[in-house]
Amino acid sequence: MKPNVLVPASLALVFWAAFSTTSPAQDADKGITAALQPFIDSHSLAGAVTLVADRDKILSLNAVGYEDIAAGKPMRTDDLFWIASQSKPITATALMILVDEGDVKLDDPVEKYVPEFRNVWVTAEQDKEHLLLKKPSHKITIREILSHTSGLPFKSELEGPTLDLFPLLVGARSYAMTPLLFDPGTKYQYSNAGINTAGRIIEVVSGMRYEDFLDKRLFKPLGMKDTTFWPNDEQLTRLAKSYKPNSSKNDLEEITIGQLKYPLNDHDRQPMPAGGLFSTAKDLTLFCQMVLNGGEFQGTRYLSEASVKEMTSKQTGALKEGYGLGWSVNGPNVGHGGAYSTNMSIDSKRGMITIWMVQHAGFPGNGNKSQGEFHKAADELFEKSHK
Repeated sequence: MKPNVLVPASLALVFWAAFSTTSPAQDADKGITAALQPFIDSHSLAGAVTLVADRDKILSLNAVGYEDIAAGKPMRTDDLFWIASQSKPITATALMILVDEGDVKLDDPVEKYVPEFRNVWVTAEQDKEHLLLKKPSHKITIREILSHTSGLPFKSELEGPTLDLFPLLVGARSYAMTPLLFDPGTKYQYSNAGINTAGRIIEVVSGMRYEDFLDKRLFKPLGMKDTTFWPNDEQLTRLAKSYKPNSSKNDLEEITIGQLKYPLNDHDRQPMPAGGLFSTAKDLTLFCQMVLNGGEFQGTRYLSEASVKEMTSKQTGALKEGYGLGWSVNGPNVGHGGAYSTNMSIDSKRGMITIWMVQHAGFPGNGNKSQGEFHKAADELFEKSHK
């Protein structure tokens, strides 16, 4: 018989703490999972990767549900997502680098860099029988193409059946040949064409391909190793499947990304500054932390504080829409969503970042409430961690 061993109460408490409690991060992930699991169970959400961070560190990184429902493959925190229009703030940031370096001014006319815009016209009257054009009251500026106030439409007639078929040079020419919907600066019209034109200006001014400029000046320095227009073979194994509501609106149906040409790793596809990027939650957090820190991150300055402030301030004047330069703006909160329901948000007042990664072209049931439930859990986590 083994002798009895008396363990001091204080030491026993240490053992209990080591083996019976969870870390704050684990508790946070459990809270977020608890908030989202009912949506998974009701088949109104396939799966999600969520992330909560502050200026310096990740507070919670969590995966719930399925990357691939049919295969029963669980969602993983390093899964890849098509971030669609979340590409817009990234493109705007790249252009602001050139503004900082004195190569571009926000109030320069676009035609200074893309000469085809010298002969742009505005729609004055239009019906089924005729179209009357007039000259715009002023030349479109770079500020206006970044804030969706240029009058350019969402896309040109050339861009179909997918949005990634033509080089930026060709795309920009097609936009210049398309009549503006209104006088520049007078209204707001969400426009891929404007942000894609900004991508073309980056090429003209830098002398580099747009995608190479992003790699050299943003992605590689920031460590955004999974952010790309062309997922490679390994990354494709981590690409979350896309879903939409089925015809009965009571379950999910797998779909492809209709706006892009397949295969996705084919470099004949062209980079789309307004919505072509794929990324991960961690990569987007690095980008957001740089912006939240006023353009500087881990000892490297990417943008001046003045450019970050300009970019994240409302540029739409008295118009009801709140938009900066590539960013949606609501007071101290800036962010951007994507076509398949991804979202990133920065609360500059609290110093909080939230990343929401899903692949949904709509939700059955109450699935559209899932992001709100995540944000409630994220707010609670953030407040607890910053008491």
